[in-house]
Amino acid sequence: MSFNIALTGLNAVNEQLNTISNNIANSGTTGFKSSRTEFGSVYADSQAMGVEVLGLTQSISQGGALVATGRNLDLAISGGGFFTTRASNGAIQYTRAGVFGTDRDNFITSAGGQRLQGYPVDANGNLLVGSVGDLQLQTANLPAKATDSLDFVGNLDANQAVPAVAFDPANVASYNSSYTTKVFDSLGREHTLTQYFVKTAANTWDAHYYADGAAVTAPAGPVAMSFDTSGALTAPAGPIAVSFNAPGANALNVAVDYTGTSQYGSDFVVTTNLANGYAAGEQTGLAVEKDGRVFANYSNGQRMLQGQVVLANFINAQGLRNENGTAWSETGESGQPLYGVAGVGSFGDLAAATLENSNVDLTQQLVSLMEGQRNYQANTKVLTTNKELIQVLFGAI
Repeated sequence: MSFNIALTGLNAVNEQLNTISNNIANSGTTGFKSSRTEFGSVYADSQAMGVEVLGLTQSISQGGALVATGRNLDLAISGGGFFTTRASNGAIQYTRAGVFGTDRDNFITSAGGQRLQGYPVDANGNLLVGSVGDLQLQTANLPAKATDSLDFVGNLDANQAVPAVAFDPANVASYNSSYTTKVFDSLGREHTLTQYFVKTAANTWDAHYYADGAAVTAPAGPVAMSFDTSGALTAPAGPIAVSFNAPGANALNVAVDYTGTSQYGSDFVVTTNLANGYAAGEQTGLAVEKDGRVFANYSNGQRMLQGQVVLANFINAQGLRNENGTAWSETGESGQPLYGVAGVGSFGDLAAATLENSNVDLTQQLVSLMEGQRNYQANTKVLTTNKELIQVLFGAI
């Protein structure tokens, strides 16, 4: 009987050594989670029969150290959650190994070729929240966008006097202040839109518009601006439609919004001068925010949203089926995945240009290796002793 018990011990320890060896071998594997062999005693009624391996327990909830890599599509989760990937056969897996790249169709893929899942965007760059699918990057150049709006907020100096001469943009004495904004036509070429502010009476002003040094086609004359006795703008009540021609391009129609502009007894100052529109640009790189939003950066200083990485979590992550040490699949024990955005609730922040190292503690594994070696030697000693006793028994007969 002791012979068979010792054999169960050798088999169990051998499986433990295999587990420890696998942990040590994967100490440098990104996103790897260490495992531990669980033992259980075997009894037949009250008779001891040895030991058996009940299974392996993975330390899924224990994170590894985060290491900066400098590569934009290397992603790591600081906290809870898993990346979701989809294989070509539709199989869904969950992983913490954030080594991602792109395939020939510009889908974001894992090192194994599975496509990263997230919220895609529509043709206008709007995020389709709630529709989880493959994340695909747009590699085309960004076409030019004509300026069609200008948000302008400033303060006109109430202490200024009414100019003594008629308005003339070439005569600085004919206006109180001016401001020039860069705008773009449909070809992405730059133009200048200059506003000249002329005080006409107490609390009233005229705004004149010139594009590239010439008067605009609309409005045909100055636009009256008025303020109440508290310095708040009362007119115009809405945006001013400013139009002018651009040779070889579509005419520019810019809605100038003065909401928030004031007239106080202080210097002329502009606090907001926000015009949309831009020149054409070439893609220069990618950036991933900590909430998982993926942006393409362009040479014209613009950035375009490409999608948002979603994370998955489980009520019982320990119930996931281990596929290869760095990837898991859903089971009835784990429950269905709960999808969410990084940094919200139980989902950790996303760190770009960073990878999560294996959570293997080499010191602990080496100690366990020595303990396993000692247990193995002890069981072999039992076998040796059992053999010697049998020899003594048969030698005495």
